[in-house]
Amino acid sequence: MLFHVLLSLVVLVSVEDASLAASNLQIEDEELTHTEAIRDDEMSQNLTRTNFEQLEKLSNRSRYVARSCKEIQDRYNEHEDGLYFLTTANGMVYQTFCDMTTAGGGWSLVASVHENSIYGRCTVGDRWSSQQGNNANLPDGDGNWSNRNTFGAAEGATSDDFKNPGYYEIRAEDMSVWHVPNNFPLEHWNLAAILRYHTENHFLRLYGGNLFQMFSQYPVRYNVGSPGNRGPAIPIVYDHGDKESTKMLYGPRSRGEFEPGFITFRAINNERAAMAICSGVKPVRGYNTEHYCIGGGGYFYTDQCGDFPSFDWDRLGKEQGWSASKEMTEAAVLLFYR
Repeated sequence: MLFHVLLSLVVLVSVEDASLAASNLQIEDEELTHTEAIRDDEMSQNLTRTNFEQLEKLSNRSRYVARSCKEIQDRYNEHEDGLYFLTTANGMVYQTFCDMTTAGGGWSLVASVHENSIYGRCTVGDRWSSQQGNNANLPDGDGNWSNRNTFGAAEGATSDDFKNPGYYEIRAEDMSVWHVPNNFPLEHWNLAAILRYHTENHFLRLYGGNLFQMFSQYPVRYNVGSPGNRGPAIPIVYDHGDKESTKMLYGPRSRGEFEPGFITFRAINNERAAMAICSGVKPVRGYNTEHYCIGGGGYFYTDQCGDFPSFDWDRLGKEQGWSASKEMTEAAVLLFYR
């Protein structure tokens, strides 16, 4: 009998202890939940404050008066990459991306060449060649290498073609080129780029200070020169990549035709079609430049018309034959002045 009484007391005490423990645990959970709520609220307030401060800083940039990113850097001591506002001589204000860190900074994004469909042949979206088909009666195509037409937005420069007034307005000395995978957000362009380089011999001084003036001297159109004829080939300084990695971005058959370490303008292929830019390379033999140069006029003789004319000649992205690599084919080409 005594055993049963003691057992009942033990059970009763155990139940009370368990109830007390559960009550304490519930209190602790409520305190923890309250603490987490306070912490989340503080984080939310800090994030809101940070976002507001960032937006305020970006908004303040609209007060700058400058015609290039180099002027912004020199006048306002800005050294952060990002979007800024520039003003033309006529007072037009536009937004672009400024690279304020590479090789001293001060680089103004003025254009991007983006291939929206490698399977298209001078179709809609091929603004740097022709959107009007492969037409011998339109040798200049859309003519955007040498006109004042503008299109696109700086923030979307890896998702579509882009050209701002700086392309023809800024008087520059050198160029920088970035190959950035399609659709990458602006804040990651620098790190995501598969190839980045710049010139440093001030070559643009000899050609009016920008590509608009250069391509007025070296028109990008069909039958404007003999096969192998080209405009200037300028030595480059690599910021990411090197000569060997540049070669590997193009097809194995193309590698036998060019010398890496240059940027070349207005190269004529064997069919007398003009490519606007050979990025990272200089054609030296063969002159099948449609496989490794971009942009052009409105007629390519064979079925090669487009912003990346014949980068997919053999098999897209398989680095076979004349085909450029998948990385190169699916990357936008960003053009900067300084």
